[in-house]
Amino acid sequence: MGQVIDIVVPDIGDFESVEIIEIAVKSRDKVNLEDTLITLESDKATMDIPSSAAGIVKEILINVGDAVSEGTLILKLEDDESQAGQTDTEQADVRVDKTGGEAGKTGQPVTAADEDISPPKKIGPKPAPTAPIGAQTIGSSDSSKAHASPAVRKFARELGVDLGLVRGSSRKGRISKDDVMAFTKSVMSGNRVFDRSAGFALPEIPPVDFSKFGPIETRPLSRLKRLGGQNLHRSWINVPHVTQLDETDITELEAFRKSKKSEAERHDAKLTLLSFLIKAVVVALKKFPEFNSSLSPNGEELIYKKYFNIGIAVNTEQGLTVPVVKDADKKGLFDLAKELAELAQKARDKKLGPADMQGGCFTISSLGHIGGTGFTPIINTPEVAILGVSRAAIKPVYMNGKFEPRLVLPYSLSYDHRVIDGVAGAEFTRTLGEILTDIRDILL
Repeated sequence: MGQVIDIVVPDIGDFESVEIIEIAVKSRDKVNLEDTLITLESDKATMDIPSSAAGIVKEILINVGDAVSEGTLILKLEDDESQAGQTDTEQADVRVDKTGGEAGKTGQPVTAADEDISPPKKIGPKPAPTAPIGAQTIGSSDSSKAHASPAVRKFARELGVDLGLVRGSSRKGRISKDDVMAFTKSVMSGNRVFDRSAGFALPEIPPVDFSKFGPIETRPLSRLKRLGGQNLHRSWINVPHVTQLDETDITELEAFRKSKKSEAERHDAKLTLLSFLIKAVVVALKKFPEFNSSLSPNGEELIYKKYFNIGIAVNTEQGLTVPVVKDADKKGLFDLAKELAELAQKARDKKLGPADMQGGCFTISSLGHIGGTGFTPIINTPEVAILGVSRAAIKPVYMNGKFEPRLVLPYSLSYDHRVIDGVAGAEFTRTLGEILTDIRDILL
């Protein structure tokens, strides 16, 4: 035997329990350094995990659908040298059926009396335990997809608990041993099982057989849309949203932007309105620091951030994703324009890494290139506010004693009412409008 090398998940940022969506190798494959072994997909990004060594795949220790974190053992590699050093004598150590033919190392033929040659029995996965009497099932039970570690799964099997019926209280709904114990205690006491973190259980939407009314076609949602939908639903349920609508005159800003297009091209940048929006938002956040904060997990403290990282919602074929522009207050318009283009392309190519998605303070969702006069964006928790931008249009504006055609931008601000009251929301939108109307405020 040659040297066996353990290959583990490398540093993937702050992400934990990221699901495996693809395994790129199989047993006995030859792997080179930096070859892709598995592909992970988090809430908003996919990541290819390369091999940190070269060799032959000896054993794969994970499966598609498993959740892994930094340090999780992926597979074992065996040095190429161990394969090259295998002798003809070792290869001749073969077992045969009762008719004889080849001999093992002893030189004697191996018969049926020496070895049972019947094919091995296929052992399928054990079925999930029967749901305990008195338990209230929330959705259909599927213990194989429960978000739990192997140790917790073993603990649940020992108790006969179906993890498909247990609600996890840890981060991202992960099931802990305490959750399993609480479930068991609740069932033994005769109580029905509810989510302990919620004060009530939401009624489920009853299923409908749409095929009774006409032909249908069923297509699965992409994983990104499913996970993104869960995050949006969680935000909508847990955060009291208020949306403030406003509009502002950006005639002078648009004229300035067009005047700088040639200079931007010399910097290999495409100067769009979004770069100005980022700069304007940063100025507004400095004036209203509560918009650049997050609630503590216990809801009793407000965490003020001294940095300005702005998330930008990007639509892709797989769904919506939000890369983050870091330290936006320290970058010029051309730098922002180049970074926005790079992040958007990485998002569409599914090449965003964990670092590209983390650390956001405030999010901008722009539909100006599509249309509409307004919408109510959902807050990207744990942030406390989000800006929605619609399409600018020429409108008659009364000024200097007469109506003049002006380019007017509609926008909307959704905010967490636990942190921000209505007066602050209105003041923020008004200030943002003033900044966009007179871009000199961006320089102050």
